Amino acid sequence: MPTPIARIALDLPLPRLFDYLAGEAGPRDLGRRVVVPFGRRQVVGILVGLAEASELPAESLKPITALDRALPPLPADWLRLARFAADYYQHPLGATLHALLPPALKRPKLPRPAGPAAYALTPAGEAHVAGLGPRATARRRLVERLRAGPLPAGEAGPWRAILRDWLGQGHVAAIESGPPPPPEAAAAPALTPAQAAALQALTQAPPGYAAWLLFGVTGSGKTEVYLRLIASVLAAGGQALVLVPEIHLTPQTEAAFRRRFPAARLVSLHSGLADGERLAGWRDCLAGRADLVLGTRLAVFTPLERLRLIVVDEEHDASYKQQEGLRYSARDVAVWRARELGIPVLLGSATPSLESWRNALGHRYRLLTLPERAHALAALPAVRLVDTRTDRPRQGMSRALAEAIEARLARGEQSLVFINRRGYAPTLYCNGCGYVVPCPRCSAHQVLHRAAGGYQLRCHHCGLAARPPEACPDCGSPDLRPAGQGTQRLEESLAERFPAARVLRIDRDTAGRRGAFAAMREAVQGREVDILVGTQIVAKGHDFPHLTLVGVLGADQALLSPDFRATERLFAQLMQVAGRAGRAEHPGEVLVQTAYPAHPLYRALERHDYALFAGQTLRERREADFPPYSHQALLRAEAAGMEAALDFLERARRAGLALAEGVELFDPTPALMARVARRERAQLLVQSRSRGRLQAFLRGWIEAVRALPARGVKWSVDVDPVDF
Repeated sequence: MPTPIARIALDLPLPRLFDYLAGEAGPRDLGRRVVVPFGRRQVVGILVGLAEASELPAESLKPITALDRALPPLPADWLRLARFAADYYQHPLGATLHALLPPALKRPKLPRPAGPAAYALTPAGEAHVAGLGPRATARRRLVERLRAGPLPAGEAGPWRAILRDWLGQGHVAAIESGPPPPPEAAAAPALTPAQAAALQALTQAPPGYAAWLLFGVTGSGKTEVYLRLIASVLAAGGQALVLVPEIHLTPQTEAAFRRRFPAARLVSLHSGLADGERLAGWRDCLAGRADLVLGTRLAVFTPLERLRLIVVDEEHDASYKQQEGLRYSARDVAVWRARELGIPVLLGSATPSLESWRNALGHRYRLLTLPERAHALAALPAVRLVDTRTDRPRQGMSRALAEAIEARLARGEQSLVFINRRGYAPTLYCNGCGYVVPCPRCSAHQVLHRAAGGYQLRCHHCGLAARPPEACPDCGSPDLRPAGQGTQRLEESLAERFPAARVLRIDRDTAGRRGAFAAMREAVQGREVDILVGTQIVAKGHDFPHLTLVGVLGADQALLSPDFRATERLFAQLMQVAGRAGRAEHPGEVLVQTAYPAHPLYRALERHDYALFAGQTLRERREADFPPYSHQALLRAEAAGMEAALDFLERARRAGLALAEGVELFDPTPALMARVARRERAQLLVQSRSRGRLQAFLRGWIEAVRALPARGVKWSVDVDPVDF
């Protein structure tokens, strides 16, 4: 009998599978992780097929080095999901599968089998205890603990060696799950009429696939609708998957879910976990032990055999789009997965993406609305535009904003000053000749940061750090000044202006350490802070009950951006940060400093009227033939020189012209950020009014692009790009 051939998907930039001698691998091993030789290395792959013969000569085939049977095989529906992602986003299957695995499974060394979740004393163990001598102190303490109930593995540290021996001798038994948590769940609040209507529509809908858009203002109680719907899924024995956009939101959301579902096995998956923690949670999901999964964008690919509901919170958020490697949109993958499995998917937002809003208006999604805040006494904050042409800012703040902060301090209330620029100042400026310090490696200015022992210039794109020059490199003038405001400078200005106030800065620099953001949030909620200075980190989903004022600085920059999505992002950001102001009996106020108070975006913001803004913006998009009225892909190229990148893209454009039926190919252009880390970047936009035609074109075109000589050029394709 001929030896069967194993078809292995490897993490390589090639759209093909690789043949190996299957050895003991059989049909029941499809979807398992394997280790195989590739050149001089041992690499990880996934067994995705078996064949009777190979196109390669038999003597050239090598056997599989190791077959991982410690884990269940990846299920068929998960492999279909991975194939969809690979096909739609034009990424090789092997590289796609590799991207979706936990980091610990990407290494050739097979991980240890998962240990027991808990230990229990057996009758044989009770008999053994009787013979313990008086000096067996550790063993006696262990017995006392085991007699009190099952010992979770997380609490077994001091006795691990003893437990390992006793497990082999039968004195303790391994149990798959730890002791059940207390059965008392947190009490559910009463539903508002709008929440009750939304929940009734969701629970009484016929079984099967449906995409729902839950459009609710900030503070309207979207999370309560999620929790009630999840409760019904868990009660029926199903699993639920909840996606959140930011890692900083995960602990807060996780705590709320644990309080509500104490008896459920909840798994949290995000990049802030250690490799071992992430692997343990992923294993629980693969083995069917998880009931509820909460995670950031990669969690959309978690294997779940009983999945009955997917929730995407803040579905508009750009964080759901992966910007490197497999450039997928977690929101769109969630919708596809739900349709494939025949289950509902619930998308929630106070400012839905224009794609989702148009789908709802066109009845592809079912629209549910929560028009008011959940608390009976809570009202949406009043939005006031401060015209900086007449009320000129001093140290970044207008007189109106400074007076509003002072009034909150007098009343013992909290204020948030929002500026989406970290660092001390956006750049260092020569007052003599106008020179601005550039990054020598990027098409960007270096940002001035306050650092230990002085100041430092940093590039936020390539990470280059340097000491500021003592004199202008162009004219020699020593009159170099910080230009503009960053979070550090604003923090300093507020401390000088309000010396008795407790000021806290929350940005990526201060909240990057593990646990730092949670500690800051607790300090704010504990009223240990009077004034917050923050970037978009503080704008999303946080409940600060004593914060009644939000001041917004620097919003006008987005109005001048060449990116057509900039105003959509700005409106969502301002609505989110405005939602931090005011809760219950504390009315909120939002002051937006702008030189364009008559701009339609700000007028819609004053009225909290997303529908007005969305209608205006969709009309502009339709006239310009921009998404969601068209579908796009970007071919990106980078090289040591711009000429090489543009030349490659021009050859790619010519290769696509013969295939471009119903598809428009634009001329290659430098990227908006044309140079990063001494690499020149260019892009070629492809667009079609038909998603199907664009996909058909891409399949043939990318194959032709792979055949082009590309020496010194690194290229990638981005389907449905959100960042230009």
